[in-house]
Amino acid sequence: MTRICIFGAGAIGGYVGARLAMAGEADVSLVARGPHLAAMQRHGLVLKQDGETKVVHPVVTDDPRHLGPQDFIILTLKAHALTSVVEALQPLVGPHTAILFAQNGIPWWYFYKSGGPFDGHRLQSVDPGGAIWNRIGPERALGSVVWQAAEIEAPGVISHHYGDRMPIGEPSGERTARVQTLSRLLTAAGIKSQIKPNLRNEIWLKLWGNLSFNPVSVLTRGTLVELASHAGTRRVIRQMMQEAGDVAQMLDVTFPVGVDERIDMAAKVGAHRTSMLQDVEAGRPTELDALLGVVIELAALVGRPVPALQMVYDLAKFRCNPPDR
Repeated sequence: MTRICIFGAGAIGGYVGARLAMAGEADVSLVARGPHLAAMQRHGLVLKQDGETKVVHPVVTDDPRHLGPQDFIILTLKAHALTSVVEALQPLVGPHTAILFAQNGIPWWYFYKSGGPFDGHRLQSVDPGGAIWNRIGPERALGSVVWQAAEIEAPGVISHHYGDRMPIGEPSGERTARVQTLSRLLTAAGIKSQIKPNLRNEIWLKLWGNLSFNPVSVLTRGTLVELASHAGTRRVIRQMMQEAGDVAQMLDVTFPVGVDERIDMAAKVGAHRTSMLQDVEAGRPTELDALLGVVIELAALVGRPVPALQMVYDLAKFRCNPPDR
């Protein structure tokens, strides 16, 4: 049976792990910590979805050394935490282990087998010093785009709010045996995981909203529908998306929707407070560099000025990391 470890089993990781465990087609384990870990070890992992509550009992630990090498690792930590877990991942990694990176933003492996003039280029804003590239290796990487929303309602209890799509793909776009196996297992678990021949387009589609709405929400404390509906904030978000869209197109990315349609997509989510705003208010690190700082790095790479992106980034950086007073 295929061995899958969910590393960083918070809201999204817990949701994916619970669905895989319920499907029963893989040997599923979870790496977590704190009260959430203790609750899962005592009572199992509880998933609330579509009005139903189900409990599963996968192996749960805070020590990857207890699990051994895996066929797949699904890494669901936030992007800024990746460099801190590189060593902890090593006991899970065997000769053929593939790692599905389920983070928001531009991934550290973005230019691996991308083709074109930047093939193999390393992004410092999401992988400072190449720590992930050098220690894990881009050849292990599979990409994904997480369209689900979930939260830890209480320790050991995951509440799924919306979304069932999690497209995946190889950096090269190939339909390898490993990506087909993982797609099949996730789809059998009720997570629609279509294999995308060019996952970068899907990455940018989600990022387009995140790079604009998230930092603007940090500055204004507005919900998605408020930011999309207010003339001033919509104008700022639109300018940010236009600049980022130009950068993406210079990297051969195509968008299936226009700027205003993408803004309206976010508005339909309703009175949702972005995860970045929630992180700032809780005093947690944010994904600012993975969502916006990296796009500014890409803009410099292709030679496209991005004044709106830079201004919002600078203000949000201050808000996320205010100087000591």
